[in-house]
Amino acid sequence: MKKLITFVSICSTVAILALPVAARNFIAQPDTTIQDAACADEAKEALYASFLKNRADDQAKAYEDAKKYLACPTTGITEAQNKIVEYLKKWVSKYEEITRAARFQDLLYVQKKYPEAYALGKELLAAQPENLKVMIDLGANGYLVGPLNNAALSAEALGHARNALAALEAGKTVEDWKPLTGKDVAIAYLNYSIGSLTLQSDPGNSLKFLIKAAQFETPLKKSPYTYAYIAGAYETGPYAKLSEEYNEKHKGKDETPESKLMLANINQLIDRMIDGYARAVALAGADTNFAQPKTVWNESLTTWYKYRNNNQTTGLDQMVAGILSKPLPPEPTPLTSLPPSATPAATPVNGTSLGTANGTGVGNANGTGIGAASGNGLGAANSKGTGTASGNGTAGTTNPAGGTKPAAAKPDRPRN
Repeated sequence: MKKLITFVSICSTVAILALPVAARNFIAQPDTTIQDAACADEAKEALYASFLKNRADDQAKAYEDAKKYLACPTTGITEAQNKIVEYLKKWVSKYEEITRAARFQDLLYVQKKYPEAYALGKELLAAQPENLKVMIDLGANGYLVGPLNNAALSAEALGHARNALAALEAGKTVEDWKPLTGKDVAIAYLNYSIGSLTLQSDPGNSLKFLIKAAQFETPLKKSPYTYAYIAGAYETGPYAKLSEEYNEKHKGKDETPESKLMLANINQLIDRMIDGYARAVALAGADTNFAQPKTVWNESLTTWYKYRNNNQTTGLDQMVAGILSKPLPPEPTPLTSLPPSATPAATPVNGTSLGTANGTGVGNANGTGIGAASGNGLGAANSKGTGTASGNGTAGTTNPAGGTKPAAAKPDRPRN
């Protein structure tokens, strides 16, 4: 439409320039006759009557009438007409606010045009900085922005998610949660957005948000990606950090109470990784939509399970079958003393030192999912992950999901 208007304007200019001077002067004069007729008292009364008739059942027509009325001059109008003008201004402003909000919801939840939706959302917040509903909508959908690989948009979504979550935790609320079904659903998706958007940059801190997101009865609780992300956050966050510390202090040395305690803490983290990957595999089931990432998750699960079980997979199938009947474990509390019954392995299977690997990763090289790992011992030899660590004795800390997202289906938007 803009191009059309521009084209018509250019054509009109050319046509006018081709006219004689007198004719141009005649055309250039403002035609006040038409405006005077449209703004005569009788015409304005008709517009206002039409507005009143349509404002309940045909608001688009009422808006059109109101705009025409407001386009008329306000000099010399009566007190009654001035009151009508003030009322129409308020009504038009509210109508435009509501229609922008409706368009925002449509772009975000229906059309899924995220850049456009976030741009409009920014406009809405500029007009109403305290509009918590818009903030929640932008934040709760933030995890869907990540795959766009738009750093600025991801940062904006993360900011909205954090602000909205802080407001809700401070006791603020909204009157209408739609299309979300309530506060708990909003909190779940806000936590998930924060967790997924910080998984690459700060996996250790993303854990608490991902675990919190899994506590509520939403599709996130039944999504294998939620638990693969949790396992991957453990693997590239606290596990990678602690295993590196273990290598620096204890690699190639005799066991000590300190090394045993550190290894016991590492094993706690590995057990959480096993739990997360097992849940991802169990929830993926036989669904062909998850076939590719499930293969990756299962490789990681098998690797870590074998490390913790003397290079055996005995009982693995039974564990996966029953894992969903157990509550999701919280982050482990660091051990300050070695439990009397604890017998942590001194070294990983096959004598491989902690973290020895050509890489360890969250997400394989083809971007098929979180947690690709194969081989023996901590550090996952024969890396399938995107980040790699060459040489011996260093755990390869990688970028979660390798900057890409699994191609299979996942919750496509916040819902109940």
